[in-house]
Amino acid sequence: MSRVTYDRQVWEIVWQIPPGRVLTYGQIGAMIPPPEGIDIPSYERIAPRWVGYAMRRCMNDDTARPPDADQPSIPWHRVINSQGKISLPVGSADAAQQQIRLEAEGIELDRQGRVNFQRYGWAGPDDDWLNARGLLRPHAMVQPSDTD
Repeated sequence: MSRVTYDRQVWEIVWQIPPGRVLTYGQIGAMIPPPEGIDIPSYERIAPRWVGYAMRRCMNDDTARPPDADQPSIPWHRVINSQGKISLPVGSADAAQQQIRLEAEGIELDRQGRVNFQRYGWAGPDDDWLNARGLLRPHAMVQPSDTD
């Protein structure tokens, strides 16, 4: 699988995340079967990073356009890390923009800057959509404790 094919699979998944819901980089990576020649444990370790790279590239790629013409752009702000946090550098304009977009959709961040997975996490697209694309169901996220 080429990088372009992988990126497009990531973007297609992200376009499905409804307003007011989030997925993590790891959940998205787990939905895409390991590329040929990569063993499952290795892929599980690198998939979240690959998804992050694809998300970074979506901002600069003219082919990263939504399949629905009514959708203005990929909803990149709905992808967060496994801690429930924004992964962009704290204090950066992009991190502030992501928080503004999440809050505009009704997603609240707690005092530690985390999203509650039980409240805002998304279970993923329906099985027909996943099966038609050869994708897997994302794993469920567990809310981090206040001591993490």
